[in-house]
Amino acid sequence: MIICHCNSISDHDIRSAVDWMRASDPDTIITPGKIYRALGKRADCGGCLPVFLDTMKSCDTIGVPMELRGLAAHRHKDISDERRQKGNRVS
Repeated sequence: MIICHCNSISDHDIRSAVDWMRASDPDTIITPGKIYRALGKRADCGGCLPVFLDTMKSCDTIGVPMELRGLAAHRHKDISDERRQKGNRVS
C-alpha cells in the first residue's frame, strides 16, 4: 500500500527501512526522518505522517532499546521541583 504519494513510499519500504536500521544498529532510535533518509527521500507535504507513524509502530522491530525505556520519566522526576520551595515568588 502506498503511504506517501509525494515520494512513492509504500508500507513495505517503511518496514524494510526499519528492519535494516535495527539490524545495523540495535540501539538506534528510529524516527520518520531517519526512515526518509534511509530511503533517499525527503518529507514533502507531511499529509502522510499519521499513516506513516502508524506503519512505523506496527513494525515488530521498532521497539525502543531496553536501556532507553523510561528515561523521560526519570528525567522529569529529577528536575520537576527545581530545588525551590513551593511558596517562592518572583518579584
